[in-house]
Amino acid sequence: MTARRRAGKRGASPSELAITRYPRAAWATDVGRVRTHNEDALLVLNASQEGEQALPPFGLFILADGMGGQRSGEIASTLATRTAAAHILQHLYLDALISPELSAAQPSVSEVLEEAFNQANTAVSTMVPGAGTTLTCVLTIGRRAYVAHVGDSRVYLLSTGGAEQLTHDHSLVDRLVELGQLTADEAASHPQRNILYRAVGQTGRIEVDINLHTTSPGDRILVCSDGLWGLVSDQEIVRMVSTSSSLQEACEMLVEAANLAGGQDNISVILIEPPGI
Repeated sequence: MTARRRAGKRGASPSELAITRYPRAAWATDVGRVRTHNEDALLVLNASQEGEQALPPFGLFILADGMGGQRSGEIASTLATRTAAAHILQHLYLDALISPELSAAQPSVSEVLEEAFNQANTAVSTMVPGAGTTLTCVLTIGRRAYVAHVGDSRVYLLSTGGAEQLTHDHSLVDRLVELGQLTADEAASHPQRNILYRAVGQTGRIEVDINLHTTSPGDRILVCSDGLWGLVSDQEIVRMVSTSSSLQEACEMLVEAANLAGGQDNISVILIEPPGI
């Protein structure tokens, strides 16, 4: 195996259904076979608190794929990941630890996610000018999965019915496909397929795609950089995940498949199994 393990709208208010167990997750990241360094950044966190006024366990999963060269991309992706995570944890978990009672002044989950992404955007544009990064976040609260997204990293819902892409690529070629100027097959090999029209690191506020999905028992959520989905088909992704013996093995199989297909970019994956309640 070539993967290196890394041990592992308006929405509703932060108060959700009480959950008896938290999501399981695994992840892997690899530089690939062409790049000299890894510009991807990952964050994986499960939290649970039991006892009087127990808080619902939740999972926070973030992936960022940096760009900018001269090591600026990896600085941008790490900065965006940490900035967004700090804001989300402060306003959706730490505040609840201090004061479990809800108040009308508390922001919704969607509002917190939007502000987290914009704080990350400000941090990157200020501290790493000229660099940028994708930023994709899955926040699970019970069987509810909030997906926030900017760029062309992807989130898939994997089920018995196959793979459903939950995010929209903010790329030039994807926009041309929407306009009917390119076919999906033409877009897959287009020389400008990696050019983004929306990314973290731009000046001013950015628009964040935020959606809520309810998972079913047996579903899995995959977060991945374009180093995976650009080289491995959806059908192969579903096959490897469904036949693997564990979440970690599935992550490593996916990274190995991308490397066998050329490994043209950094490859990062997070595989999440939501609570089966």
